[in-house]
Order: sequence, then C-alpha cells, then structure tokens
Amino acid sequence: MNSENAVAAAAAQIKKARSAAIFCHSRPDGDSLGSGLALCLAMRAAGKTAYLVCEDAAPEKFLFIPAMAEIKKELPEGEFDTFIAVDCADFTRMGAFGNVFARFRGDTVNIDHHISNTEYAKTNCVCVCSATCEIMPRVLDAAGLTITEPVANLLMLGLVTDSGSFAHSDVTGHTFEVAARLRDAGADITKINYEMFSRQKKARALLFVRALNNLRFALEDKLAFILVTDAALKETGAERSLTEGFVDYPLSIDGVEVSIALLEMKSGQYKASLRSKGKVNVNAVASTFGGGGHILASGCMLFGEYEEVVERLTYAVYQHL
Repeated sequence: MNSENAVAAAAAQIKKARSAAIFCHSRPDGDSLGSGLALCLAMRAAGKTAYLVCEDAAPEKFLFIPAMAEIKKELPEGEFDTFIAVDCADFTRMGAFGNVFARFRGDTVNIDHHISNTEYAKTNCVCVCSATCEIMPRVLDAAGLTITEPVANLLMLGLVTDSGSFAHSDVTGHTFEVAARLRDAGADITKINYEMFSRQKKARALLFVRALNNLRFALEDKLAFILVTDAALKETGAERSLTEGFVDYPLSIDGVEVSIALLEMKSGQYKASLRSKGKVNVNAVASTFGGGGHILASGCMLFGEYEEVVERLTYAVYQHL
C-alpha cells in the first residue's frame, strides 16, 4: 500500500471511531508522546472519547507540556471500538499492553515510521520518515481533525526530538514543510528546543561525566561505546530517562562511524542504543539481537556480562562495516 492509501485508510478508521485507546511504546520518547497525545487531543476536540495509554509515565523533561498529565498508566474502564498504536514497530513495544492490543477484536490501527515495523494491526499506516509526528498531520487532515496550538506543540516536540533538531540524514524537504506548518499553527519551537537540548539537571551532568569515564573504542576507532552503570545512576540520583542523548556524543568524534550507549538495567542485562553516521545500518545490527528501529538509530536488549555484551556488539557491527 502506498503512503497516500495508507494515510487514507488510517484516517477512515479514526474518523469512524467513537471511543479509542491510543497506545505508545514503553519508556516513551518525544515522538511517541507527541504523536499519541496530539491524536488524542484532536479526537477529543471532534467529540470523540480518546485516551493515551502507556505503561510508563512521561519522563520529567516533557512535563513542560500540559497535555502530559493526560497519560493513563492503566486502560480506562469502558467500551472501546478502536485501538490505535503510534510509534510502535511491533506490538511488543507497548510492553504490558502489547497482548491487550493483539487480542482486541475491534478496529486496530498502527501509525508508525520505523523501517522495521511488522504491520501488526488491521489497518497499517507505516511511512518511513524522520518521525511519526511527520506522518500524523497528514492523518489528522484526512480524518477532518484540527491542528490547534496544543496539538501543534505536541507534533513539533516529536518532530524536533526524533530528527535530532532536524540534523539527522532522514530529514527531507517534507520534514521542513511539516515543521513550518506547525510553527504557523503556534508551535513554540524555541521553548521545545531549549527544554529538549539545552536544559538539564545537575544529576544528568554528573551522570554524563561518569559515562564519559567509561568511553571506549573498537574496530580501529570506528566504533565507540559509552556505559551507564546502575551504580552511577544510584550515586548521582539520576533517573534512567536522563540518559537520553548520551549515545549521540561519541558520533562527534572524528573517525567514529557507530556509537553504542549501554544502559545497565540490572545485573547481566543491558539496553543498547545504537547510532550511525550513515555507513552502517544499525537496524540490521540491532535485529541480530531481536531489536530494531531505523537505519541510523536503533535499539535492542542484551543479556550477559559487560565484556561479553561489548564483544557481541563489536562483532555484529564489524559484520556490517
């Protein structure tokens, strides 16, 4: 299905819906929260019942946007005719709600931008681009829903964060066209950029220093690792959500083609975030370990001792250099 048909099909289901639960992925980022809440607010403004459901609360840095208070950590009581997933490459990304979504007998819609999307819903709108928030305005337009200022701010949040403030290589002319439209609709891009990329807590700064102390290189300096240990999190009092963006730093080093940030979840378990300058498809690397995402930005979970995890990831990157 081409993108126009996919957008039209998703919009038709949303237009038909009377009561919808919208799901975003666990440990939500700006794109999942922005696209999900934007759709939620737009549907409510049209007289529909809509809730955004996520097993995790929004990270503190997103709370400057009032709509973040609307997130539900449990599925509200009542009858729903439609389930909508946003920014989820597969239903397992919804965590505890994945099986709930998979078993739902009503209409299901999947709106996403990941190349690894498995098209798990009855209606799938998957368009590979910089962010789900780049797709959502097209869906809202086709469904006859209005992009108000609060909706524009949410969509701009996702667009800015998932595009690296329009610095990633998957940014196109269309990305800027969407951004211009959102700005004209009232999105405060200055505040969003400050909150996302400049403002930080003391705990995050102290944690970043500790992470840099663990910086190491492999494959003739083409690969760099940065490690955030559970001990460092406890010592600094930082939440895991504050590590977002750490993975981007090693890519600023000459010669580094791939950066991997390893976040210790518990003893013997690491969440790996992978970034590439362009020569290496890190979606393919992450897929080796059951993860996925984008060609330039992906993630996966690995189990084992730290040195073993590093060795396995190094070999996987080597195979794709």
